[in-house]
Amino acid sequence: MILRIIQIILAILLVYIAILFGRDLLKHRGQSDGSIPKAGVIGFITNFLDALGIGSYAPTTMLLKLTKYLKSDKLIPGTLTVSCAIPVIAEAFLFTNTIKVEGTTLLSMVAAAAVGSFLGSKFMSKFNEKIVRIIMGVALVITAILMLLSQLGVLSALGNGNTAIGLHGTSLVIAIVGNFLLGALMTAGVGLYAPCMALVYMLGMSPAVAFPIMMTSCAVLMPVAAYEFVKSGSYNRNASLGITIGGVIGVVVAVLFVKSLDLNVLTWLIIVVVTFTGFQMLYQGLKQKNETVQQAEKNGETSSETK
Repeated sequence: MILRIIQIILAILLVYIAILFGRDLLKHRGQSDGSIPKAGVIGFITNFLDALGIGSYAPTTMLLKLTKYLKSDKLIPGTLTVSCAIPVIAEAFLFTNTIKVEGTTLLSMVAAAAVGSFLGSKFMSKFNEKIVRIIMGVALVITAILMLLSQLGVLSALGNGNTAIGLHGTSLVIAIVGNFLLGALMTAGVGLYAPCMALVYMLGMSPAVAFPIMMTSCAVLMPVAAYEFVKSGSYNRNASLGITIGGVIGVVVAVLFVKSLDLNVLTWLIIVVVTFTGFQMLYQGLKQKNETVQQAEKNGETSSETK
């Protein structure tokens, strides 16, 4: 029953994001803001990795920065949210065939993540480039740390011996609040997978329930958060279209043909590059902030001299 409800919700959100994104593309057809094939390659790679467990947000940010695809870093949060929505829904359909978690726990945590992402997107879409750079820099560093902890087995160790498939009372409230915050943070570029896994494990739930909670939360919150970014135009349309197309193909290839792959060396490499990219964005954001303050002070001095 719960599986059927989840599938119906995902189907509705798939139609919703396709219409929302499609209408905006038609409205702005003829406007070129980057190579769709190049974005398609990025989407294929990062969503292929996502389906194999690495995650897509940090690698996508990394490749968008390395290729200098976006004219402004302000567009990164919106581009990530819009472009990864449909591929992640495809993942959820292909992966979530069995639900090993109590319905109340799953649905309440998913709903909390969706509400959090909706509110988070309202803030992120209004921030200027320097603030976005600082937030994204911190987000990437946090993501790299969580990837490192996962790679070292620290996160999985938290779930050893856990058998619960549902939460009640205070534990459920903590889970709802936690996923609400993670949903909001995801619009800032902090991937939900690793922190949600840690949250589930620390509350005593079985490792078997982590995947349906993580996957369904992401699949639901992305289309919800995408509305604000599409409405304000705070995303790159060509990048989102290319990443969406390449991403869906990458997910299908990973799930149906590859299924598993030794990604140990690649994961370490991604951790290093994501850490570098995070500190680079932090530096650029802080430098830009200082330059803005200095310019304002200079303008104030010039104004005083004129008087």
